Amino acid sequence: MTKRVELLAPAGNYEAFTGALNAGADAVYLGGAKFGARAYADNFSEEEICRAIRYAHIFGKKIYLTVNTLVKEREFSFLYEYLSPLYEAGLDGVIIQDLGVWKYIRETFPGMALHASTQMTITGSYGTSFLKEIGASRIVPARELSLAEIRSMKEKTGLELECFIHGAMCYSYSGQCLFSSILGGRSGNRGRCAQPCRLPYQVYDREGKLTCDGGHVLSLKDMCTLAFLPRLIEAGIDSFKIEGRMKRPEYAAGVTAVYRKYLDIYYEKGSQAYRVELADMDRLRKLYIRDEVQTGYYERRNGREMITMKKPGYVGQNEALLSEIREKYLSKERKCRAALYASFHTGEPACIRLEGEGLSLKVNGPVVEQAQKRSMLPEDFLKHLRKTGNSCVEITEERAEVGDGAFMPVSRINELRRSALAAFEDGLIERNGLLPCRRSVQDTLQKEPEKPQNNPKRTQLHVAVQNLGQLRAALRYPFERIYLDSDWYLEEFDQIGQCFEGETAPAIFLALPYIVREKDVSYFRELLFCLEGKRKVEGFLVRNLESLAMMRSLAPSCKLIADTNLYCFNVEAVRFLQRYCQESYLPYELNGKECRQLIRNHLTGQKDAETAGMEPPRMSMVFYGTIPMMLSANCIRKTAGSCQGQETPCKRQDKYELSDRYHVRFPVQCRCRHCYNILYNSVPYSLHQKREELSQIPLFAGRLDFVWETESQAERIMDFYFQKNCSFDKKDKFPVAEYTAGHYMRGVE
Repeated sequence: MTKRVELLAPAGNYEAFTGALNAGADAVYLGGAKFGARAYADNFSEEEICRAIRYAHIFGKKIYLTVNTLVKEREFSFLYEYLSPLYEAGLDGVIIQDLGVWKYIRETFPGMALHASTQMTITGSYGTSFLKEIGASRIVPARELSLAEIRSMKEKTGLELECFIHGAMCYSYSGQCLFSSILGGRSGNRGRCAQPCRLPYQVYDREGKLTCDGGHVLSLKDMCTLAFLPRLIEAGIDSFKIEGRMKRPEYAAGVTAVYRKYLDIYYEKGSQAYRVELADMDRLRKLYIRDEVQTGYYERRNGREMITMKKPGYVGQNEALLSEIREKYLSKERKCRAALYASFHTGEPACIRLEGEGLSLKVNGPVVEQAQKRSMLPEDFLKHLRKTGNSCVEITEERAEVGDGAFMPVSRINELRRSALAAFEDGLIERNGLLPCRRSVQDTLQKEPEKPQNNPKRTQLHVAVQNLGQLRAALRYPFERIYLDSDWYLEEFDQIGQCFEGETAPAIFLALPYIVREKDVSYFRELLFCLEGKRKVEGFLVRNLESLAMMRSLAPSCKLIADTNLYCFNVEAVRFLQRYCQESYLPYELNGKECRQLIRNHLTGQKDAETAGMEPPRMSMVFYGTIPMMLSANCIRKTAGSCQGQETPCKRQDKYELSDRYHVRFPVQCRCRHCYNILYNSVPYSLHQKREELSQIPLFAGRLDFVWETESQAERIMDFYFQKNCSFDKKDKFPVAEYTAGHYMRGVE
């Protein structure tokens, strides 16, 4: 029989979980008290998750736990305590974003299935193959991929793919958004997004002309793929995922029931007979969904038709429908039906046999005693045996054979009944090919780190540039490394080469795109071809797992530097990336104290690395730059109606702007070659006031990032940093009027 696609439902609490299973879900994903990307959902206690795992397994269903946030160094030690009882209970899989968490779970809980969260921003077969190599059993790819790209990933890797089919959609590539974090300290990477993308914005073009006034240009319509389901199935997707752990149990059950109905229709009648009834579409619209829907990115790259330009509110919920769903799916838990046959004969072991659901199971108990007074009758035994309590068994028929003079204490009857019910449930779970419980795990709690020696080396100063003026300015200063934007390098490598003539150049690295897709493999080949015979480029700054995997495949000898987007929130993440990258950058969301703690703990591994003959791992940090807050497949220019496609691509240095309700302007760069937008913060980020403090941290390098700065602007900033490389005079004025220290002081929750 052909493998059927899994229908995966969300559950924000236990009621939603049972409702989803009753409505036909094959699996449920849920979050516990920690480490989940829906911090404001009800979420589950440890006891509820263990109970849910057993309940699901009895009916042949699965449970996946979301551990899909970035985990700080101080929190990491709680992972073992949190996951151990769930692992032992038979948890089916963990959905992960953090590379350090991935490494830790793979090593500590070796039987656990690892699912790569959509927060990992996997966009092609190279990234998928890389994760397969490091133990992934399933990928949740970026939601921005087309059906053709998903089909290609499946054909090239064979790995299980889990794709969203219904619910709310982020404007940004998941895992690549700092918008809520930078503006208000509520990080989407930590499950606390405040959704600034749902607010209205004005759009200004590259000439500063208003092209869109007050529309919700960052608010995507909700996804609904019911009419599109056969094509998704035939693309080879393994699991259909419904979004909505923050929504009501009626939503989880109601949406699951509709999709279950149409999946069954497809498998029964095929795509030729597949038709969606208008009544079912109307039913979905009444279940907490925005008033406009679309099919996501499966059929399109981007477009204004995907955007809710008006206020993105929800359709009012229909109370009659909610009441119907509660009655049908939420009023009671599902039960397994079984007949109970018992035998109690004096001097022989008591016996219970349960038969049902295609299973027959016999359990023996203690020896039946001789009654000292009154003998027990069949009803005396049955009134205790029919009490199934919190088990998932419903007794449909009962019979007891009782010999003359038989007697057994009530406590032993109850114990025998509980053993029989538990054994019957275990038998059902094992028949379903799932774990009844109790995988063993060794305690691998981390040892207290040793204190590293306090001998920080001088921090190098590096620079990243995107135009000739910035490059000319950089070459006037003793930077030890220059990063050149790779798109710019391809466009103007002759002019760039002329800048280096007669110069004793620093090390040159190319900064690769923030987002790459499957088609960009030709871009990488073109880039590598251009490097042949040119001034030596020593390595590449990689900003996503797809680029990392492509470069490992196409140029395995090149040095790779992991940028801020490959989040190093903890030592385990640093050590994971150390296998593939020479150096890693600290993320923008850690505060100064957290950065220092991470580097301190990280350096304890330096001695071991040197002993093993490895180069000690390096940690670096951005000191100045305009923070890229959001990476989007959708296009501001296209939404505003001024994009003519590839015929009139944006110039790389063109600047569009979004203006919010407070008239704060956020620059936007349209990267047409790779078809994505970068939304930047309104003011630059600079740590010049913290240079004295930073000089005491053993950083390998600090980097100055330039985007639109002119040659003179860049030169003034470079001059300030070089003069203040060892000390800082508070009387000197930084040459940028408005700036922010980002999260260096406050951090995120």
